[in-house]
Amino acid sequence: MKNELRLDPLTGRWVVIAYERSTRPSAFSARDTTKKSDIAECPFCPGHEEDTPPALETYSEEGNWLLRVVPNKYPAFSGDEPMVAITKGPIFTTAPASGIHEVIVLSPDHHLGWSDLTVEQSKLIMHSIRDRILAHSNSQTIRYSQVIVNSGREAGASLDHPHGQLLATSFVPREITDELAGFSRFLGGCVLCSTIDAELSLEDRVVLEDSETLTISPFWASQPYEMLIIPKTHQEHIHKATDEELQSIAVSIKLALGAIREHLGDISYNLVFHSSPYREQGRFHWHVHIWPKLTTRAGFELGTGVMINVIPPEKAASELRSVLSQVSSSK
Repeated sequence: MKNELRLDPLTGRWVVIAYERSTRPSAFSARDTTKKSDIAECPFCPGHEEDTPPALETYSEEGNWLLRVVPNKYPAFSGDEPMVAITKGPIFTTAPASGIHEVIVLSPDHHLGWSDLTVEQSKLIMHSIRDRILAHSNSQTIRYSQVIVNSGREAGASLDHPHGQLLATSFVPREITDELAGFSRFLGGCVLCSTIDAELSLEDRVVLEDSETLTISPFWASQPYEMLIIPKTHQEHIHKATDEELQSIAVSIKLALGAIREHLGDISYNLVFHSSPYREQGRFHWHVHIWPKLTTRAGFELGTGVMINVIPPEKAASELRSVLSQVSSSK
């Protein structure tokens, strides 16, 4: 098959689907396993609670905590100053880095990633995310909250213990404004609602589905085995999702990450939640991105912003469906 360009309707960016480049030797990079943190020094393990700032939320059972949300000890954003740009010269503009930076300790177990957790623990993570974003939404300064999970050194994680981060900002980041523009450009209603309908009719890129959620390797996937998890019910904001939707998303994330690990090994990945800015009223549809860290952005990608994906999403989805089918039949 010939290489082709595909347009990402969410961001308006072109992606190269490069069929032939997947046959290159050493096409993918494995997780760096040479650097492992010592559990005895891990600030997120039980017994080390004094190593973090006091918890903002603690979810417990029978006296033992199951999940903690704590302020980040080294925050990227802090304070409640309003977003006011200050010009200090013809090309120098600055503003206060106001906002919130929190850490979600996903589990007390140092060795369990999201795919290893029970369904109940996965649901608890989603409920904690909803609780914290709801708290952020009451701020007069905060305009947007971003939830991320970086797993592995190559994905940006500085600690091995499974954790996520919540970053709330006084401005709307460029990636989100690009997606907002994508929703506005699409004239057929909601671009992700239309994506659900189109992908279910074709099934080429469907990885898994239940009554509440669809998981696909999107037509415009910019990275090998990239996945997009979409709630079937149109809703702009994560903090307004129902319990049923949160449970479905939690299980979908668990299964999707499990399929990646089963198929590709213990690779690093980024898990990113995109929700509408708090005071934005429009066509946004909240969703979750999974970006496995299998390749490195090289000069062309950095110089142009155009990503090259060496695994067509149709192939990725087929392989991951097969993995999930095999895992299901073996139980």
